[in-house]
Amino acid sequence: MQFKDLKLNKPILRAITEKNYTTPTEVQHKVIPQIIEQNDVIVTAQTGTGKTASFALPILRMLFDRQDAPKKGKKIRALVVNPTRELAIQVQENFKQYGKYTNLVSTAIFGGVSAVPQQEILERGVDILIATPGRLLDLHKQDVFRLDKVEQLVLDEADLMLDMGFINDIRKIERLCPKDRQTLLFSATMPDAIEELAKTIMFQPTRVTIAKTSSTADTIVQKLMYVPKSEKVALCVHLLERECKGSTIIFRRTKFGADKLEKSLTKKGFNVTCLHGNKSQNARQKALNRFKNGDARILIATDVAARGIDISAVDAVINFDLPNIAETYVHRIGRTGRAGINGESYSFCCEDEKEYVATIETLIGKKIPVDNEHPFPLDPDLKPQVHTKKSNSKHRKNRKSEASRKKKKRWY
Repeated sequence: MQFKDLKLNKPILRAITEKNYTTPTEVQHKVIPQIIEQNDVIVTAQTGTGKTASFALPILRMLFDRQDAPKKGKKIRALVVNPTRELAIQVQENFKQYGKYTNLVSTAIFGGVSAVPQQEILERGVDILIATPGRLLDLHKQDVFRLDKVEQLVLDEADLMLDMGFINDIRKIERLCPKDRQTLLFSATMPDAIEELAKTIMFQPTRVTIAKTSSTADTIVQKLMYVPKSEKVALCVHLLERECKGSTIIFRRTKFGADKLEKSLTKKGFNVTCLHGNKSQNARQKALNRFKNGDARILIATDVAARGIDISAVDAVINFDLPNIAETYVHRIGRTGRAGINGESYSFCCEDEKEYVATIETLIGKKIPVDNEHPFPLDPDLKPQVHTKKSNSKHRKNRKSEASRKKKKRWY
């Protein structure tokens, strides 16, 4: 099957042909016809499967075919809700590219920047609005726009919105839209809270599942490297100098850790950029563009900041910190080995991370090959340090005794 067989109209086919789109991915092949049939759809698919085009293309087609004569002050007819600013910008870029030969207007609104330019665009009228929950509700309260003409509501990366605490906001947004709208929900995983949300806001949805969250691509060479925590930076430098010659994403668990590693690698002479939630919107977009454009070959990122961002041709992923959630491991290494191209993932494991390895291997259903042929090996049989209740209790007792002694001294 090709895109021309999916009932897309000529303006859209012309735009995607220019992007060298010929054969739809599995998610596009299964989802686009369902959306055109106006069914509510729940899609479980990982990043990199082409899901943005699976909802953007049919929405553009349907809005283009059903539009009235061009007039001033367009109403919002499609709403896409994304959890992060980077995702909203990325989705907006896709709508703009796919709809370049239509007269449909799209824009993205998000926090972290002045709302005035966004407000001015909205007041002129848009057909398609891509938004993060906070900025969307804020501008709606100011009566900048209305959502009573929305025909399609898309909830993108729904599980990430759950993780970021946006579920109540999503329920508010959903109630602002017409009840007879079409609802499309996309998520990499399907936790119980998302299932409950779908039951209350969707009507007999069609379910499309593309890949289990436990699967890892065969095109990714995985390596597990046991290393003392104090030697992680040294091992990272070793890999960047000898193994990872192309574009590399390094994942850290915290924003502080990402900043610290950026400073360390910069001092070593590496061209590094960093992406996390504490950076301003302009700084985040600049960092992402530098990596995408090849100006910096190393991107250090936290999971929330990097989730869902479309970065093609990543040669390697380094898990500097092992994730404490097994599914996150699959999302991380899925950044490489895409579109049939081989990639590599290196996962560092220190003393107190060993328990995460077992959870990850249970999820993916196989052992991660261990590589101890590096300069900073750690005995893989070393048990993680665990603070027992007994030791904690003893520690509290000692602190109490010390406090008591100090109190007695003050009385004398």
